[in-house]
Amino acid sequence: MISYEFPVNERIRTLLRLEDLYNRAAFFSGREHALEHHAALLCLFEIMEVAGRADLKSDLLQELERQRQTLEALRDNPQISEEALDMVLADIEHTHTRLLEPTGKFAQHLRENEWLMAIKQRSGIPGGVCQFDLPSYHYWQQQAVGERQHAINGWLNPMLPIKDGIDIVLRILRNSAKVFPLLARNGAFQQMSGGKTVQLLKVSVDENLPYVPELSANKYAINVRFVSPVANSDRPRQCEHDVEFTLAFCNL
Repeated sequence: MISYEFPVNERIRTLLRLEDLYNRAAFFSGREHALEHHAALLCLFEIMEVAGRADLKSDLLQELERQRQTLEALRDNPQISEEALDMVLADIEHTHTRLLEPTGKFAQHLRENEWLMAIKQRSGIPGGVCQFDLPSYHYWQQQAVGERQHAINGWLNPMLPIKDGIDIVLRILRNSAKVFPLLARNGAFQQMSGGKTVQLLKVSVDENLPYVPELSANKYAINVRFVSPVANSDRPRQCEHDVEFTLAFCNL
């Protein structure tokens, strides 16, 4: 099965974007080639931009506290594992504490580094980080792998408390999923929402199906349409066959 996640509001959309950026930063920073480390730096710059647009830290702190209170209320529930509950609550408490430690604007240590900001500025220009544009960056890229990795980790580590908060919130959100098997007749499906709110929808289909889902949702209706991937044709074409799929509703 292949699963496709569709955030229904801007808040969850931002968290998913940051989750993807953090994962890519971790992947490229763990590699060895200078080009891969350049990709890691670009991820750091994107994280700085996406997380800096809203009061993400405050939002995460409020959500973690709300989830802590909700989970504490389940302590006497015989259907809930006391050990598992304690582990989740410990993660929330640890992350909550780490989020409170940094002061000032998110990624301020990057903003105050003129050398990094020069690389960020030049990266926005096509071909703008050639060795003749930034000789000092070219010099850095020729340093030992361990030195480059140490530097990248030093720039990334102060940004990790936000990642930990995002990981907890998205894990709780995904674990709340209510899954329903459904059928899209002639590649299309519609369901009235009845005014119910949902934060994340997940469509899962057979990996051998040569179609991908397109989804739109609001408080009135959910629409799913299966179309051919653009890579396989000049333009998206709706599936003309019935498609079995599952739809998961996730809410915090």
